[in-house]
Amino acid sequence: MLKGQGEILQIIFGFAEIMASNSSCPILFTLIADIVHSHNSMVSLTQIASEIESPTNRVDLNSLARIMKLLVRRKIFTAQTPSNGGEMLYGLTNSSRWLLHGSKPSFAPLLLMESYPWMLTPWQILSQWVKEGGLPFEKAHRCGLWDLASANPEFNDVFNDAMTGYTNIVIEAVIGGYKDGLGRIGSMVDVGGGTGWAMARVAKNFPHIKCVNFDLPHVIATAPAHEGVHHIGGDMFDVIPKDQAIFMKDCVKILKNCREAIPEKIGKVIIVDAVFWPDGDGLLDDTNLARDLVMLAQTSGGKERTEEEWKKVLEEGGFPRYNIIQIPTLQSIIEAFPN
Repeated sequence: MLKGQGEILQIIFGFAEIMASNSSCPILFTLIADIVHSHNSMVSLTQIASEIESPTNRVDLNSLARIMKLLVRRKIFTAQTPSNGGEMLYGLTNSSRWLLHGSKPSFAPLLLMESYPWMLTPWQILSQWVKEGGLPFEKAHRCGLWDLASANPEFNDVFNDAMTGYTNIVIEAVIGGYKDGLGRIGSMVDVGGGTGWAMARVAKNFPHIKCVNFDLPHVIATAPAHEGVHHIGGDMFDVIPKDQAIFMKDCVKILKNCREAIPEKIGKVIIVDAVFWPDGDGLLDDTNLARDLVMLAQTSGGKERTEEEWKKVLEEGGFPRYNIIQIPTLQSIIEAFPN
């Protein structure tokens, strides 16, 4: 499944290949996976087509067959010709299992977000941003990603669904790979925690931890109630609620605010983010290269960092000591200590 995770992330963050080859629209991509899964066995192209069709739209079997050829080549599906010479049958792989809507965990919402027209627009001005600099997303939309989401409820839902789905995958890896660290924490605030699903999972597995979810007010406004989680709206660049441990994404200014918010002797910041190993040959190392470009195109200065770059950022933020713990997902856990 970890190998499957690496392969499907390469598809998601390498979506330029999907678009350039016109292989399949993402909604169709995930729909086929759901259809194959619903049969609990290998299915034919005719069976897949019959469930895609509607009274007003018929499926072109030839086009669908050509799409499936590429998806089989990419190991998203398996293909097998029956011994009796009948129609080709298709099945799921460890990669396509990450795209099932009804399954947890699932990358389906992340794939749909990354292929949303507004997310693709910055890539269309690639040459302009290389020549002129600046932030591609802001050049394309005249505002940042979070501003665009806050002003457009439909896109905000797509964005939140993707972040929730992705967070669920990451937090499961954190809970499984960081039990000892979480077991020694009494209280924690998730900085930029979205709608609070990460803290909900922590609270469920570690009920002794007092969990706070902290994000922008418009994000908190749509966050559901979670048992054991207290929501707080605010701006992480201004001030962060005081707590024993802080669970967050990175930034020097945010780290400085975190430094002010934690106790001197027992406090720490727990960063869950990728550590890029330039010469790494792990299952997910190639994905970090593609994801770095995704962050360049879609965020306001986000990037993947090597250990040396993390060390510099942490020191500037007031954390001279750190520890990196690798977990079975794209990210690692970085424990940062103020002394």
